Amino acid sequence: MAMQEAGITLYGGNSGSADDAVAAYLAQTLVQNENPTCDHHHGHGEDHACGNHGCGNH
Repeated sequence: MAMQEAGITLYGGNSGSADDAVAAYLAQTLVQNENPTCDHHHGHGEDHACGNHGCGNH
C-alpha cells in the first residue's frame, strides 16, 4: 500500500525476459497481474535460504 500511495505501480507475476518486459512496459502493453502468486517452489537443498519473500512457510 505504501508503494501505491507513493505512485509506484507493481507488475508482479510476469515471467520471461526482463528486456522484453521493459520493452512491453515502455510500449504500455505490459499486463499488470492483480493477483500474482509465487510458484517458483523447488527442492530446497542444503544451504538454501528462502528468506522472507511471502510465499509460504518453508
